[in-house]
Amino acid sequence: MDLQRAKEIASSPVMAHVTHEGHQVYIQSVDEETQKARVYHLKNPDHRYEVHVRDLTEQHVVH
Repeated sequence: MDLQRAKEIASSPVMAHVTHEGHQVYIQSVDEETQKARVYHLKNPDHRYEVHVRDLTEQHVVH
């Protein structure tokens, strides 16, 4: 994922389908300087961690 898209998702009120290493995550914030996103797994919201935005993937869900 690119930095700009990660920032858009983090600031959007609409939940995007984003994964990290196969697990769905929520992007809490993005640091432009380090290009890292603070995320947490939806199944474990108490465990927050940082990943490089390029390691995130947006899944486009078709309804």
